[in-house]
Amino acid sequence: MNPMDKVLLGTAGVVGTSVLAWRTLFPWIGDDIIFLKKSNEARAITDKHMADGKTIVDLFEEDVLRTPKKSFIIFEDRSFTYELVNDQANRVASLASQWGLKVGETVAIMIGNEPSFVWTYLGLQKLGIAVAFINYNIKKKALVHSLRSCEAKVLIIGKDNEIFLAVDEIRNEISETPVYVQGKDVEHKGDYLPWDDLLLAVLPAQVTKAAREGVTYETPSCFIFTSGTTGLPKPVIIRHRKVFVFATALLLIGVRERDILYTTPPLYHTMAGGLGLMGTITAGSTMILRRTFSARHFWEDVRTNDVTYIQYVGEMFRYLLALPQHPLDGVHKVKAVVGNGLRQDIWEKFQTRFKIPMICEAFGATEGITSTMNLSNRVGSCGRVSPILNRYDRVPKYIIEVDPITGDPVRDKDGFCKQVKRGGSGLIIMGIPKAYQDLKFYQGDREMNEKRVLRNVFVDGDVYFNFGDLIRLDNDYFIYFLDRLGDTYRWKGENVSTCEVANVLSGLDCIQDANVYGVQVPGTEGRAGMAALHLREGVNISEILEDIYKHCSENLPGYAQPLFLRFLKYMNVTATFKQMKGDFVKEGFNPSLITDPLYYRDDSRKNYFQLTQEIYDQIRMKSKL
Repeated sequence: MNPMDKVLLGTAGVVGTSVLAWRTLFPWIGDDIIFLKKSNEARAITDKHMADGKTIVDLFEEDVLRTPKKSFIIFEDRSFTYELVNDQANRVASLASQWGLKVGETVAIMIGNEPSFVWTYLGLQKLGIAVAFINYNIKKKALVHSLRSCEAKVLIIGKDNEIFLAVDEIRNEISETPVYVQGKDVEHKGDYLPWDDLLLAVLPAQVTKAAREGVTYETPSCFIFTSGTTGLPKPVIIRHRKVFVFATALLLIGVRERDILYTTPPLYHTMAGGLGLMGTITAGSTMILRRTFSARHFWEDVRTNDVTYIQYVGEMFRYLLALPQHPLDGVHKVKAVVGNGLRQDIWEKFQTRFKIPMICEAFGATEGITSTMNLSNRVGSCGRVSPILNRYDRVPKYIIEVDPITGDPVRDKDGFCKQVKRGGSGLIIMGIPKAYQDLKFYQGDREMNEKRVLRNVFVDGDVYFNFGDLIRLDNDYFIYFLDRLGDTYRWKGENVSTCEVANVLSGLDCIQDANVYGVQVPGTEGRAGMAALHLREGVNISEILEDIYKHCSENLPGYAQPLFLRFLKYMNVTATFKQMKGDFVKEGFNPSLITDPLYYRDDSRKNYFQLTQEIYDQIRMKSKL
């Protein structure tokens, strides 16, 4: 092994001045060493579990034997111990065993953030049944599609009345599917089965491993659906092997048995149900589970429960920053927050005000087979893609040149892709090992599966996973999320990143949040920039228009400065705090379709002015923006 290997792998023989010498030649090498060291420690744990043939439910049952009285889930000031959750999971398994389902067949659960989600999932896992995590906010066509696409044999729904009404609305369309209802008396409703009564009628006897004989690491453990911000939700297959990829993420940032994780994102989401729940079980730790995110109760929950790690998604922390400052803002035991979607414009504000030691922004995809994470506290970064990590990490990642509008990689005269140099941006991809190149990412969607694959990237025959994300690579090999391909638009021959413009706009104190997108203007090429803005409470629109114009002029190139502004009473986001812009794009800048205040940019008067129907018609006729 050469000296470089010894430094990177942390083995003996290269210390002191040797490390200093390498740091002089490669200033970023320390970050690689940190990542590899923590990654190797975390993977050693999950590798051992897999070498022993264990699945997530095996680890849970070991947790029960080791610490039966320890709190597994704390929910609404009640402690649900490992032992109690196991008893409930055994009841679920006993009841489900009567259905005659085979290992790998699917049961869908549509349950809110509550302990019953956890023990229902674990109970079905005891039988080797795959569990589809259905988003409890979807309705009608999206709900029917979700249930059919994952081929659910049974549906179990939670006690929330909104969930019941959503299912009742489409009951005739899924008439062949038995529906069990938790928390409700449905004896008088012939189309439903009373879950609670049936569960009480069976014994919580421990289910033997023989009940799930036949489960392999390629067997589906669950299905987690894409958000559905574009098109219908798509069921991503989470195999038992992938479960340990999720679990490794929490181990990577140091979560162990003594730690307490605070989870407010929905459990049907990758961050909470994947990294959070599966990571908690693998570490044998405790999860504080909240039904919904509440900015007002957030820090009270964290302090009261001695939380050491926090999960986040999307724009969650923006709501915490909007709270009035409090003397206890930085009083807590939090070691790190972990998640994805934290925009750079509030990163330092949040970390400074609330005294957060570490922000671990992750990058990955529910469909992917690996991910990366910022373990160096580099502001705005979501991980690293360096030559050294590509050499020693199991699945190499690269940034390649891409047309941001078409999403197609740029290929040279020989048909191969070109890597982006440091300081550049492009499409992030990851290698797919030969053993997994035939595996599907989505259930039943061949077209989407193929869209996720790039072939013959650097050499004939190689295969890579396409994340579909634009990423910037800095000089130290840290990566920064720029935009989803498709969210980027082209104006005046230039490509515009919606995230970049939104970050600049949100830098104004008067703006709570910004959602940027491109709209079509007749007679022009590309799309004109438009920003839907949510202002802070008490801000008068007329008083800040000139400030917005000046701020954009000073901080954005001309082609990226938004031509239209739309002021919202509230920001439209998904349940996982992702901004929704599909309807905004369709409505464009048409005052006859939009009731929100609309403004247009006038460079001759260096300000934004109200967009009336008359001016809208003039713009459509002139088309000379």
